[in-house]
Amino acid sequence: MTGAATSGAERHYRALESLYASAPVNSLFASELEIVGEGQARLTFDVTEASYHAAGAAHGTIYFKMLDDAAFYAANTLATDRFLLTTSFNLHFTKPVRKGKVVAEGRWVSGRKRVFVAESRLVDAEGDEIGRGTGTFMRSRIALSSLPGYLAGR
Repeated sequence: MTGAATSGAERHYRALESLYASAPVNSLFASELEIVGEGQARLTFDVTEASYHAAGAAHGTIYFKMLDDAAFYAANTLATDRFLLTTSFNLHFTKPVRKGKVVAEGRWVSGRKRVFVAESRLVDAEGDEIGRGTGTFMRSRIALSSLPGYLAGR
């Protein structure tokens, strides 16, 4: 990659991080997005009792949120013009989590034109995998350049 291509990619990655931070839903979660590189995203979440179900562990919605976001942003690193939409997501729970830092690692798998496939996994503070998912994402009609949160990162 040339320096210009690299800086263009870096601007896109920072703009995606800004977009994540600007989404109103993310004010409900102690989380942070880092775009690691093309096709790679990492989310760090702090799981607290506020996200528990009745049996005292994180509700599945938290797993879905973390896994979907990590896979989504990994895929959106390859789409520099359009916002992607989740069209399907399969999720597997492997271990309950109660409190602490959880990392969601997303990785693009295939697709570059209209449909993208990405996978993600959740790792708890002990280093154990607690969940895994695979999603498909489609280009929307929404231009990234039309989103104020995306522009803030550029």
